[in-house]
Amino acid sequence: MSGTNTADIVIVGGGIVGCASAYYMAQKGFRVLVLERGSIADGASGRNGGGVRQSARDVRELPLAMYSIQKIWPFLSEELGVDVEYHQDGNLRMARTEKHLEILKGKTEDCKKAGVDMWMLDQKEVQQICPYLSDAVIGAAWCPTDGHANPLAATLGYYRAARRLGVRFITGETVVKLERVRGRLCKAVCSSGNWYEGDQLLVAAGYVSRRILNTAGIDIPIFNKADECLVTEPMEHLFWHMLGTADGDFYGHQTAHGSFVFGGDTGMEWFYKTDDPQNTRSTAITVGSTSRAIMKYCPILGQAKIVRTWGGWCDKTPDLIPVIDRVEELPGLLVACGFSGHGFAFSPAVGKVLSELAAGEETCVDVSPMRYNRFDAQN
Repeated sequence: MSGTNTADIVIVGGGIVGCASAYYMAQKGFRVLVLERGSIADGASGRNGGGVRQSARDVRELPLAMYSIQKIWPFLSEELGVDVEYHQDGNLRMARTEKHLEILKGKTEDCKKAGVDMWMLDQKEVQQICPYLSDAVIGAAWCPTDGHANPLAATLGYYRAARRLGVRFITGETVVKLERVRGRLCKAVCSSGNWYEGDQLLVAAGYVSRRILNTAGIDIPIFNKADECLVTEPMEHLFWHMLGTADGDFYGHQTAHGSFVFGGDTGMEWFYKTDDPQNTRSTAITVGSTSRAIMKYCPILGQAKIVRTWGGWCDKTPDLIPVIDRVEELPGLLVACGFSGHGFAFSPAVGKVLSELAAGEETCVDVSPMRYNRFDAQN
């Protein structure tokens, strides 16, 4: 297939999954074209806290997270030719109540059974790892092989590496419809009137994926949740490890240049009135609430000045794990969506898996628990 609007594979979505998939597909010799409605990393890929963790995950996600952390993240900066600011210095998932401890104990046992190096710490052990935490922290789950990276640098790193391999990226194109061609679902029609066709088509467009897939008669239940992040002014270096809480109140870390990045759910979906990705913005209500929660765990940050905040949408599924699959009844169609706010960490492995699905190969990680039709009544 040749032409300016054709390729072997058309990808809808220029986030880290789309960019990583394009890179690994191009490595296999595919001609790839990526369509993005805004700019590269304009959605959740550029608006998250950068956690790269295995701890406290659903066991169905763990193989993807473990593969990414063991096989890809430690070498990614060198491979892509850009510093993705990856640090593997551990993750403290903190508890302030006995209920929190019970939650963390259960998650720790599940992770240990799956082969993750993770254990519980008492208050004294937590203080030894991070003396800046409040006495209100009575314990934590600790995973020393977890860490964090810069989401924007990683996404743009994949983007630039993919371009060097010949991948074409077209921004400002909003896909509104999918169509069949000669029995295969492989044509993307845009609001501009332009269309793009491939032998295969991957939809990796965040929560907008549901709307796009609906035009082909496929409905994957995805609901949107508003998340918000904040960045502080640079401070003297305190620690490298990632912080999180049992209830997910917030998560965050200190970056290489000294700023702290924190984020979490806002509960403010009602405020935005619409799920338009261009209509997310932070509010004084959520920033203040998140800041108070952070200070309860880490009082030293009470003096930090917030210099920037931003909001974004997460694409969540009912069971909070993603859909990564080939759609059987629509030959040519691949889907990767519903990452539920924690897909950044294992996006490198997802990109590899999707390239293998496109090539008809055995995948490096078993993603059968993430099949697209698991929500159907008969399944």
